[in-house]
Amino acid sequence: MEFKHIEKIHQGKFITRYNLTYETASGRKKIYEMISRNPSVTDGAMLHEGRVDAVVMIMHDESDEQLLLSREFRMAVGEWVYNFPAGLIDAGEDAASAAERELREETGLRLQHITDIWLESYSAVGFANEKNIVVEGIAAGEILPSDSELEEIEAFWYTKAEIRALLKVARFAARTQAYCKLWSRS
Repeated sequence: MEFKHIEKIHQGKFITRYNLTYETASGRKKIYEMISRNPSVTDGAMLHEGRVDAVVMIMHDESDEQLLLSREFRMAVGEWVYNFPAGLIDAGEDAASAAERELREETGLRLQHITDIWLESYSAVGFANEKNIVVEGIAAGEILPSDSELEEIEAFWYTKAEIRALLKVARFAARTQAYCKLWSRS
């Protein structure tokens, strides 16, 4: 595929919709719809260059026996979905400070220690160029309700057995589901 052209279709408050024009190896024109958090994408390089948009937090308790999950009402699908706590990285923040802030805002917990920061990845590569960075760590404290009126988020600690049972009956975000399946087997 060879990138040819980009056209901004709609500018929303948080998301911009674009049409991307590519040429296939056989010379056919292909138009692909995508969304971005960047309202100013003007060329092919800008599709993958630039800042990381959001942080995803994979938090274990101090005993490393439990994993923190959020149950959040996700408006795009109209139902409650299990996911890792996550949020946008504010201007001037790095992944660690965004993780600390978002964890506190969504769960009331404190980020005690970061054990790993993953290489950036795409959250929904089939239709968006949003980049995430995963911060793994240890969280502690008392779980409190989310401090956002605009989000419905409930956080809970889960053991491996509880996660194995939950995986059989609940909806998950894909990355969370995959990690939980592997973690609960170990």
